Amino acid sequence: MARSIDYYFSMASPWAYLGHARFMEMAAAHGATVDPRPVPLRELFPQTGGLMLPQRHPVRQRYRLVELQRWSARRGLPLVPQPRPTRFDPTLLDHAVTRLILDGQDPDAFMRRAFHAIWADCLDLADPAAIDRLADAPGLSERASAPEVAARYDAMLPLALEADVFGSPSYVLDGEVFWGQDRLDLLEEALASGRAPYRP
Repeated sequence: MARSIDYYFSMASPWAYLGHARFMEMAAAHGATVDPRPVPLRELFPQTGGLMLPQRHPVRQRYRLVELQRWSARRGLPLVPQPRPTRFDPTLLDHAVTRLILDGQDPDAFMRRAFHAIWADCLDLADPAAIDRLADAPGLSERASAPEVAARYDAMLPLALEADVFGSPSYVLDGEVFWGQDRLDLLEEALASGRAPYRP
């Protein structure tokens, strides 16, 4: 019986970018299905004790830049640690991924292109035209603005909180949370062994 992994992320997360391809390939190799769940980090962080990047101490911000370079090299993925614009509202882009999911499409290919556009090419993906250029079909940004998309996106927040998710990316297997792309080896071990999930 195939196992399912709930995949919580925001497209604004460089860590989700660094882990995405590795995660998707790993899940496929182990016959696991993936349930992608874009989640609003700006609402998730304050409810789980986290701080958005501008509010973090400069020491933490500097260390983050070093870690991004380390993991970019480890994953073999190009990454500009401080792309321009350095911060953007990811809501429309997260909504675009949500629209694809609601339409019954696999968002993986679009997500790979969008992640690369943000973190390697430094494109502004708060721009609807930029989103549409990355999509396989025209008009994705307009269709992503539909009320049912916002409702689905907003519904991910309570699901994330119920699952004890507090950051992006988070992978939830049988109720066990693996936070961060640097936990993918541990997730793979859990998939390969079939062990029972660890509990608090």
